[in-house]
Amino acid sequence: NQEIKLTQEQLEAATINSDEEQFEDAKSSPDIEEAVESVWSGKPKHIFVLSEAGKPIYSLHGEESHLVSLGGIMQALVSFVADTGDSIRSIRTGDSTIVFLVKPPLILVGVSTVGQSSSQLTVQLSYIHSQIVSVLTLAQLNRIFDQRRNYDLRRMLSGSERLMTSLSTSMDTDPSYFLSAVRCLPLPSSTRDLVSETIIRFAGKVSDVVFGILIADNQLVTLVRMKKYFIHPADLHLIFNLINSSESFKHSESWTPLCLPKFDSSGFLHAHVSYMSDNHPACLLLITTDRNAFFSLSGARAKIVERLERHGAIANIKTAVETASYTTNSIDLGEVRHFLYKSRTSAQFTSPLYSPCYQTEDDRRRLDSLYLSMQNRFHSVSLPLKLGHYSTHNETVLGWLTQAFELYAVFSPNTSKLGVITAVNKLLRWVKREEEKMFILTAPTF
Repeated sequence: NQEIKLTQEQLEAATINSDEEQFEDAKSSPDIEEAVESVWSGKPKHIFVLSEAGKPIYSLHGEESHLVSLGGIMQALVSFVADTGDSIRSIRTGDSTIVFLVKPPLILVGVSTVGQSSSQLTVQLSYIHSQIVSVLTLAQLNRIFDQRRNYDLRRMLSGSERLMTSLSTSMDTDPSYFLSAVRCLPLPSSTRDLVSETIIRFAGKVSDVVFGILIADNQLVTLVRMKKYFIHPADLHLIFNLINSSESFKHSESWTPLCLPKFDSSGFLHAHVSYMSDNHPACLLLITTDRNAFFSLSGARAKIVERLERHGAIANIKTAVETASYTTNSIDLGEVRHFLYKSRTSAQFTSPLYSPCYQTEDDRRRLDSLYLSMQNRFHSVSLPLKLGHYSTHNETVLGWLTQAFELYAVFSPNTSKLGVITAVNKLLRWVKREEEKMFILTAPTF
């Protein structure tokens, strides 16, 4: 493996001098302003879901029933623009961004008054759509509205609103969504290999098991898959969200239908879900295509837990969760205020705790916006970048995209280019030293 280093020439060529987006301000409608003011004023973000007929389905704040008149206006806007042969993407007003995502038979609308960009809101709306599909399947969703265009979907989603609300909250603070990556629990490779091998040994004997996943404190411990199948990070995010939003899983073994939209949006898989023990952070999911496999998987789960207990892995995982967080100072990179490092080959990432200068919500939101605007430049259709260096009066940001990794690092605004280069190369050396512990480098299979 050839070592990758950042050079002065690269950085000089990558400096970005302007971050201004050119756009025309759309004029907002007084009707919309009045309706929003009456029920939802003062909230920094809104997410609305309605059917193509304008029927309310979900609202992040307030009752869905309040959406009736507003939903009609949103649906009319979408229809009006569609009639001209175009599609409405977003509206910008003085302090608000309103984004539309039309995914027939649903219309999703996101509103931000705190500077979230159109692309951030679009990612969030896509995830909310996926969460609805995960509960119903796309096939069932389409069938319902093919038969009854005016159907009230709220009764089908009753009890699942918490999943969408939890997802919306975590998307505001968790970089894994815009990175399309998951965070791994830092763990010695010997412990991780033992866990993977144990899942393979016992769950692998049950036919039709597609995935075996162990999660602890919103971090991936291991993922075992059937040889011909892969799981997309977006589907893993929905699994993480399901576990985070469901207290009931902590108290007994559970059996739940689950649609993973990127894997197969047309049908359900079935997940055996259980925690390793009471008050233990690790949750095991054994996912199968067989709806009658609960008792077989329950037996496999008991053997997995017994073997991991015997070899000390359960205690090791609990210790790892308690010590997983780190700061840039603790890894001798105090000159870096914060960073996100994504291993592109594994779709996994690592990042430190925020430094003291990012303790307020506004500061963290500003930082996330900088990361996102840098990422947008990487994926720009007209002028994609591989390396960007950008300074504001608050900080200096470096973004770097290679075949192997995606890196965003932030420094104080007066850090010299030489200082940035030295720190980034030091950071890459640290990642190389720690990668076996920080990432799952091999993909274990049944």
